[in-house]
Formats: sequence, structure tokens, C-alpha cells
Amino acid sequence: MESSSLKPKEGGKHRPLTPLRLIRGVFCLIVLVLTAFILLVYFGFWTAIALRFLNVHHSRKATAFLFGSWIALWPFLFEKINKTKVVFSGDRVPDKERVLLIANHRTEVDWMYLWDLALRKGCEGYIKYILKSSLMKLPVFGWVFHVMEFIPVERKWEADELKMRQMLSKFRDPRDPLWLAVFPEGTDFTEQKCARSQKYASENGLPVMKKVLLPKTKGFYTCLENLRDSLDAVYDITIGYRHNCPSFLDNAFGIDPSEVHIHVRRISLNDIPTSEHQISSWLMNTFSLKDQILSDFYTRGHFPNEGTETGLSTVKCVVNFVLVMILTATCTFLTLFSSVWFKIYVTLVCAYMASTTYFNIRPSLLLFSIGLTS
Repeated sequence: MESSSLKPKEGGKHRPLTPLRLIRGVFCLIVLVLTAFILLVYFGFWTAIALRFLNVHHSRKATAFLFGSWIALWPFLFEKINKTKVVFSGDRVPDKERVLLIANHRTEVDWMYLWDLALRKGCEGYIKYILKSSLMKLPVFGWVFHVMEFIPVERKWEADELKMRQMLSKFRDPRDPLWLAVFPEGTDFTEQKCARSQKYASENGLPVMKKVLLPKTKGFYTCLENLRDSLDAVYDITIGYRHNCPSFLDNAFGIDPSEVHIHVRRISLNDIPTSEHQISSWLMNTFSLKDQILSDFYTRGHFPNEGTETGLSTVKCVVNFVLVMILTATCTFLTLFSSVWFKIYVTLVCAYMASTTYFNIRPSLLLFSIGLTS
């Protein structure tokens, strides 16, 4: 039984949607879209594509630096502007390891809170996700995901296997820091999905779980099979929310959640088997443990061994925000007062991004240089 402190409040959200929160949230979203757009138009092509023809390693470093500064704006929004408390527990992990992350998928914004941990470890520009392909078609944000080499999937193994293996083969260079995040449940948690998962588990002799869905094992096994020799560890991450699970707009407007709790287990690769069957059993056992950890969280209100990571530096967050805004303002000024040829260049880039987003035309140059498959 959940403790009363974790039950959703009667009548709604943790904080009311006041006019101030609405205005502030809209302003933050405009800033995030505008800064992403400017970085894409002015720097995305040159760092992710042009520089890549000369040196892949330097291309990734430049892309990670620029777009990592944009990603750092999100934890600044969550933790400093919206005053969401982020509590880390479990193992304290080293900086800048090459890792595979597995996490539960409670709601549509879980993956954004992994940025809070990545920022603390200096890997915000190197974190990559395996995510549903529809997110890669979002205006502006979808192109950021392309440039940062996220792996889109249709969630049908027959359609995804070849694409995943081709993308994973690009991530083997140990010189490139890597945080590859996988959500083995394949979809966010709902009570209806949980009931279907429990029915399937009981019919097939699998663990019946209450706070997570049964994990899909093929994607995780493929990642581990392709990257094991270049990884330092696997991070098993469990995310819990107080008092309500947030939507994207809840996050943007600072309505929910009041607290995000992130429990981290650092697992040595020596403790993970190698065969596909054994890895499937290991992942199932891992999610059974995760289910128990989450049940305890909803009873007690916290994970064990809290306080493993320090808070974000307000000074660093503000400095990064100011620098990104100065860069955005400078580029915007250049666009408005530049020559006609430069305006044509900007117009062509915008049209190209729009066409590839709305009509799902994979850009051939990005396809060739980054290795995405159509």
C-alpha cells in the first residue's frame, strides 16, 4: 500500500497552473526551441556532417560540446527554475565512463531526467537513446536527435534489428564517451499495460510484476553483444516520482513532479552473462529487483542510500544559459542584417529540415555521413 505522502492529491496536481507558471513555461519552451534551431542552422551541419568527413572523433566532440550546452538547459529548467527536487541514491558512479543504461519507463519524460545525471557526470553531450521513430520526426527537436545519433526504432524487431546493428557498429570507438540509454519495457507504464503484462507473465511462467512491465530482451542483448568490449559498466537506473507522474507540459510549467528520485546500480560487465538466453534471464531478474525497489519506494517515500550526487551548480547553469543565449542572439542578429546570400543559405537549411521532418525524407548527406538507414 502506498503511503499517503505519495498518493496523488485530490483534485489534481502538485502545484496549480498559475498565470506566472504558464507564462514562464511558454517562455522556456520558446527559448529551448529557438536555441535548438539556431544551433542546428548555424552549427549542426558543420559539426555533425562537414567535420565528420575529416575526423569522426573530432566531429563527435564538437557536436557533443555544442548540443550538450543545449541539453544542459533542461536540468536548469527542471531543478533551478521549476524547483523540482532531484534525489540520487544507490551507487555513486565515476565521471565519463562508457556505459549502457537500462531504466524503467514510468512516463513520457523519464528520459529527460537522465540528462540530470549525465550533466553531473560530464556526459550530457554524449548520451544517446533508443527511442520510437515518431520522436525523430518532431520539428527542430527531431533534427537534434538525428545529429546526436539517437537510434530510432519501430518497436518491431524484424524491422529494427538491422538498423540497430548498423548504428551500434558506429559506437565502438573507446575514444568517444558514450551513454547509451535503453528502456527495455518498450513503452511507458500504465495500469492497463501492466495488467496485460501480468497476464502474459502468469501464462508463461515469468515473474509477475506490479510496478514495471516485463522487459523485452532482444534490444538489450544486441546492444551488449555489439558494445561489450568497449563499455566500462552497465547502469541499472530506477526512477520514481512524488507525488504525481508528470507529463511533458507538467514539466515545462513546473506543475509536477515535486520530487524525482533516481536510484543507480553500477553493474560490472563481469557480472553479466554472455549468452542470449542467460542475458534474457538476467534482465528479467533485474526487473524483478527493480519492481521490488519501486514497491519499497512507494511505501517508504525514498530509495536506499540517498544523497550520492550533489546538486547542480547554479553559477554553472546560469553561465551556460547566458552563453547559449548570447550565441543565439548573435546568430539571430547576423541573420537579420547579413547579405542576401547568407539569408538564402539559412532559408535553404530551414526548408531542408522542414521537408525531412514533415515528409519523412531521410537527408542523404546525413544518411551517408552518420550511417543512418532509411
